[in-house]
Amino acid sequence: MTTTSPQLFTPVTIGDFRLPNRIAMAPLTRSRAGTERVPIALMAEYYKQRSAAGLILTEATTISPQANGWNESPGIYTDEMEAAWKQIPAAVHEQGGKIFLQLWHCGRASHPSFHNGEKHVAPSAIPIDAEYIHTPKGKEPHEVPRALETKELPVIVADYKQAAERAKRAGFDGIEVHSANGYLLDTFLQSKTNHRDDAYGGSVENRYRLLGEVVSAVTEVWPANRVGVRLSPNGNFNDMGSPDYREQFTYVASQLDQFGLAYLHVMDGLGFGFHELGEPMTLAEFRKVFHHPLIGNCGYTQESAEAAIAAGDADMIAFGRPFISNPDLVHRFAEGLELAPEAEMQDWYSPNGAKGYTDFPVAEEA
Repeated sequence: MTTTSPQLFTPVTIGDFRLPNRIAMAPLTRSRAGTERVPIALMAEYYKQRSAAGLILTEATTISPQANGWNESPGIYTDEMEAAWKQIPAAVHEQGGKIFLQLWHCGRASHPSFHNGEKHVAPSAIPIDAEYIHTPKGKEPHEVPRALETKELPVIVADYKQAAERAKRAGFDGIEVHSANGYLLDTFLQSKTNHRDDAYGGSVENRYRLLGEVVSAVTEVWPANRVGVRLSPNGNFNDMGSPDYREQFTYVASQLDQFGLAYLHVMDGLGFGFHELGEPMTLAEFRKVFHHPLIGNCGYTQESAEAAIAAGDADMIAFGRPFISNPDLVHRFAEGLELAPEAEMQDWYSPNGAKGYTDFPVAEEA
């Protein structure tokens, strides 16, 4: 018996797209691009299997060699990468889906082993307080990053803009700027990791400056309503969490509101870690200062997603890990079918080819 949810399965307008449902596929780093970071045909199959989502947000994709910091994740900074990406949106479009490319700079969440021994970069020379990082040489201790010079920041902004241009030529429907989870743009936003004394540090306004410049640059390439931004105000992943998080992220959202973005993607759930520096920021708080579509994310079930949409707090909800072992997640939600068990981390976390990637079965037809 079909138990279609009235909220999740009502159409929604995101930018200039009328999407058939409110289920987004969250970005999931799946490490299938090989050491050269060039997308492969298996990735096209993976996204094609999940193209019933109202909107797919790709895995984080690096904008430059400097941005790398994760084994075998894809990039979009060479002609070869750009050409290879074309097969992914093409496969999704064949199924009637929409897909945005997420743009990424790892920043301090990287290691010299990714950069031929050269220091990775950050707003300030503050290392991640964690036991180790996975590098091309295996597990290695985190090292102190190099603080970026002010004159280097326009180059990074230009890298984002060029990546946005490549994404457009590759056939994507839009882009998402990854400004969450302790990666470069998030570390500029947060007082814990940004101790700068130039125009990019100190006040909440200055700490927002780099993200604002990046969004301004990419919206010269794409209409603003084809650009989203991801934030993680509550998260402690990559050793994040700042005492003034509420003030900072309220300001960030109010500034981003002025662009007329496609959406703001907020990791409001606590399933990815919580810094415990106060009450979690909620989608309802963001609604007060951001007047365009909101996507909630992290730890949602079908039921809690329904509740968030019914309450008017979210326009869409992004699901991550459920999409790994349920390529037909949208169908299972629509039909009230049981979800497959969550995949084992050793299968989906490592670059194992099709295993733990495209080999999950779909549910039998109800």
